[in-house]
Amino acid sequence: MPGDYSLSDVLERMYQNQLALETALMELTLQSEEQRLTEVGENIRGALFTIGENAGHIKQGLAKLKNKGL
Repeated sequence: MPGDYSLSDVLERMYQNQLALETALMELTLQSEEQRLTEVGENIRGALFTIGENAGHIKQGLAKLKNKGL
């Protein structure tokens, strides 16, 4: 398919990878906190916060690129 490697397609796949990593990090957070590794859990939650803050911006940028056909 011609659009398989378009900029918006590649960025969409990167965004999907980001969501998968976010899910994996959350699982690690929960396991760390169950084992009373609170400092590790807090550090992971900090990373998750950054991912969450950027997710909306990335999704809006992807929508704009798709509308432009990039």
